[in-house]
Amino acid sequence: MTTDNVSQTADIPQTTVHSSQQITDAYAYCRQMVRSHYENFPVASFILPKRLRQPISVIYAFARTADDFADEGDWDAGTRLTKLQQYDDHLDAIANGETIDNPIFIALADVIEKHHLPLPLFHDLITAFRCDVNKTRFTNIDDVWDYCRYSANPVGRLLLHLMNAATAENLERSDAVCSALQLINFLQDIEQDFVENNRIYLPQADLQRFGVSEEHFRTQRSDDAFAQLLQQQITYAREKMLFGKPLGRAVTGRFGFQLRLMINGGLRVLELLERQQGNLFSRPRLNKRDWLWMFLRSL
Repeated sequence: MTTDNVSQTADIPQTTVHSSQQITDAYAYCRQMVRSHYENFPVASFILPKRLRQPISVIYAFARTADDFADEGDWDAGTRLTKLQQYDDHLDAIANGETIDNPIFIALADVIEKHHLPLPLFHDLITAFRCDVNKTRFTNIDDVWDYCRYSANPVGRLLLHLMNAATAENLERSDAVCSALQLINFLQDIEQDFVENNRIYLPQADLQRFGVSEEHFRTQRSDDAFAQLLQQQITYAREKMLFGKPLGRAVTGRFGFQLRLMINGGLRVLELLERQQGNLFSRPRLNKRDWLWMFLRSL
């Protein structure tokens, strides 16, 4: 399943197999999920054009529940993979125009049909969540970027398709921004990923290069070696973000402003990570002054 073809769209039948009431109820279900599970995802943002909030809430509901299959609860790996396979099967059912007894997929089928969204992008997200179940270490930075191709980049591409702005250049820059944001998220959650899920998203090749062992993660050792490791990851993320930064001006209107806010937010977090002293495992927090800086830069 790839997402490289700009014109790639879902082959969805033009006739709806669910009643209008079922579709209305399904959208309401997804909106309620957004209200109860809102995170760092541009779902309920007042900045977004109103017409996009409903389809984005459906995409969020799909991604949130699939992510929970991979990470939440006490299921074993086999159960998690089975649940993710059911989501893949539901996507195939959408492609075949079949009835699905699941509110998220009832709404998703409607969104995909109305906005001509590429189905492979949703399969890609499932691939990433499946990876979360099966993989806890990454060989090198290219291995990390390959994970981002499935975990983060599809979200940016779906948003561009919703905006009818999915040109080849925009998609390339969106991939860079999304990959950078994903790596920044890893850098903020180093402790949580290791303690809760035994995951290290930082490349093993860089750990060896700077003399960092897993003992650093177990004991949260914030020494010069770990600082150098973090600086290398910051450099990777900043290069990606700066390459993708022109996307914020290529896309106009309120969505363009939302993009610029996310890009400037990512760059600000990288600055805070660089300034960290003492505990390099702590999560940087954006304060009011940071948000004001981001808002003014985004304008």
